[in-house]
Amino acid sequence: MKRITLSSLLPLFFLAACSGSGGYGGPGDPPPPPAGLTIDAANGLEVSQVAYQSVVSSGGIAGMAGGGLIADSGGSLAKPTIPQRSGGVLAVIAQQVVIGPTIIDCAAGGSLTVTMDIIDLLAFANGELTAGDTILNEYAACNEGFGETIDGVVDSEVDAFAGNILANIYDLTMTLDLVDFQVATAEDVITANGDGTAVLNNLQAPYVEVSVSGSSMTTDTNGSSETLSNYSSAQTLDAGMIPAPYTMVASGTLDSSQLAGAITYSTPVMFEGFDTDYPNAGELLIAGQDGSARVIAQSNGIDVVIEIYSNTTGTGTPDDTIMTTWAELAAL
Repeated sequence: MKRITLSSLLPLFFLAACSGSGGYGGPGDPPPPPAGLTIDAANGLEVSQVAYQSVVSSGGIAGMAGGGLIADSGGSLAKPTIPQRSGGVLAVIAQQVVIGPTIIDCAAGGSLTVTMDIIDLLAFANGELTAGDTILNEYAACNEGFGETIDGVVDSEVDAFAGNILANIYDLTMTLDLVDFQVATAEDVITANGDGTAVLNNLQAPYVEVSVSGSSMTTDTNGSSETLSNYSSAQTLDAGMIPAPYTMVASGTLDSSQLAGAITYSTPVMFEGFDTDYPNAGELLIAGQDGSARVIAQSNGIDVVIEIYSNTTGTGTPDDTIMTTWAELAAL
């Protein structure tokens, strides 16, 4: 997995993320799609390409939410709730203070309107967030000059916070709700709707931990639509070392318009690598209704071995082996 660099990364309060429309697991929600695909030697490479790229692209969520602290990370999302205090919901609302809206001009055109609802203004002035603080970001053809135009709404709420924003040292959990969030480039238009939870911890900076988890994330592009459900992902990056080591683990279910059925994925062996290089260790296990593929990183950080199994556990003696590279997996 080559770590994604998202040039549209903005400061902490100007959050952006990609997540899912609808959801699974809530009252009245449909069950997640079944792992309905048969994986074999004929489609093993394509399945591995789609799964790999979907897992990696989901990593942009926490990276964007983190204001560029980490180039990417994994995962997805869950629903926000307002913390209850003494006196109930009315007491919570009474303590909140509305700030904004503030319109910010983007560097190369368009604008971003930010509205903050802050519970404790004194704490906020001292660089602290409070559970229940909300930040509403409304993008209108915002172009920061990086070849990307952003539209749509990102509504976020603080679930937990420790540290100091002014010092850029914190452990932050935020829920995110997206409405027609869109990033357009010359090559593609990516649209996302949904909700989720991102956790970012840089208290030990330059060592950073980022994770995202939740019920559903759907992204639509010019050529395909992907839905990740019941999924989670977590990454670490130690920028204090040269080269900078990173790790990634992920799991979930993928339903893609590029495949004839749904698949599940997991990382039974954690991915590891350095800087922006592909992993030199780790495994991605992809399972269908029948059969599975085990994507195994090679120590040179270039080559990949895909083992095809007739069982769904990816164990025993493989039925077929496909030799490929990370570059080919990323090329679909």
